[in-house]
Amino acid sequence: MSGPLQKLAGGLRVAYTFPPCPSAGKPSRGRMRSSCVLLTALVALAAYYIYIPLPSSVSDPWKLMLLDATFRSAQQVSNLIHYLGLSHHLLALNFIIVSFGKKSAWSSPQVKVTDTDFDGVEVRVFEGSPKPEEPLKRSVVYIHGGGWALASAKIRYYDELCTAMAEELNAVIVSIEYRLVPKVYFPAQIHDVVRATKYFLQPEVLHKYSVDPGRIGISGDSAGGNLAAALGQQFTQDANLKSKLKVQALIYPVLQALDFNTPSYQQNVNTPILPRYVMVKYWVDYFKGNYDFVQAMIVNNHTSMDVEEAVALRARLNWTSLLPASITKDYKPVVQTTGNTRILREIPQLLDARSAPLIADQEVLRHLPKTYILTCEHDVLRDDGIMYAKRLESAGVEVTLDHFEDGFHGCMIFTSWPTNFSVGIRTRNSYIKWLDQNL
Repeated sequence: MSGPLQKLAGGLRVAYTFPPCPSAGKPSRGRMRSSCVLLTALVALAAYYIYIPLPSSVSDPWKLMLLDATFRSAQQVSNLIHYLGLSHHLLALNFIIVSFGKKSAWSSPQVKVTDTDFDGVEVRVFEGSPKPEEPLKRSVVYIHGGGWALASAKIRYYDELCTAMAEELNAVIVSIEYRLVPKVYFPAQIHDVVRATKYFLQPEVLHKYSVDPGRIGISGDSAGGNLAAALGQQFTQDANLKSKLKVQALIYPVLQALDFNTPSYQQNVNTPILPRYVMVKYWVDYFKGNYDFVQAMIVNNHTSMDVEEAVALRARLNWTSLLPASITKDYKPVVQTTGNTRILREIPQLLDARSAPLIADQEVLRHLPKTYILTCEHDVLRDDGIMYAKRLESAGVEVTLDHFEDGFHGCMIFTSWPTNFSVGIRTRNSYIKWLDQNL
């Protein structure tokens, strides 16, 4: 290959041009030439590691490649730590994430920020400035994402998001610091968010924070969207909590573990920052399952036709009828005739509606509040959100489905330098605008 090193993928041309090696005096010419060759090789290797083929429609593709490479590097370091027996790989990975992104509870003239606990569950509370014309504020209980194992309410990304929400909505935002895998497993995370939310909804606590009891919503992204959806469904089944929530807002939520071959899983099998293999591993980790099951689950061997419990639930996420033709395209369902029945025997939680809100009974769904669901085209979880919107709509719930053609999983929290994406800013603005109009 002559000239600049070039790759072509998805209409995106990537060219690496290396400057000529500087000349030097005769005594060091050989050493300089060797250094230039080594430097060129290192630059080429770095470019090869960073570059991945991406659709031309994704937002800021080169920036996404760099973000993905950074996250992959952190994963590889944590895997090495795990291999050496120094720590669990998820503990190591989260240590890296939190170490580089933790932010103290810093208040500003516009937003008061405090760390406290609600019934033993750590929370970070963001309070917008009091306004004489609005003695009572609206409120959102927010649940961060991270595969039930990573991130924190106290890292910069979520601190900035909740600060913006508190300021722009003049609201009280309660960001829950629930416990994570591998310190706890399903359903401990749900118990934490339910306990903290119930505590917050007590009249004396709402009075303390000057919150209007009729204007409270729940929200979360990714795994946090999963927990928010589960919390909403549990509240509909409690007579004392049934009408306590005015809205729910779910950001690219993960909602089911029965089918890892929906069109979005097939289309985005290797798309950053959440490839299919990684998502399936998060599910296995959430249930303290066996990694030997991962490959079988990827091809839907856990919900094959000979697994009676799964067959009964398949109709509730039949994507051939729940998704529009513009989404299904030419993709085909992957349904195995025979599979691995041992998987559901050892991990029955896969079919628990608390972990997979998409498979809940229609009677449960019809009592849910007005709902906002944000989905991204370049995300394995896209179809989970679209199918949930369709099922909620069929149950009589008012739903807004907000889809971003250039979005990718996790984009809404990436709004500030150096990880500022145009689609991150647009998704955040759209989400806050909906809350402003509906809460």
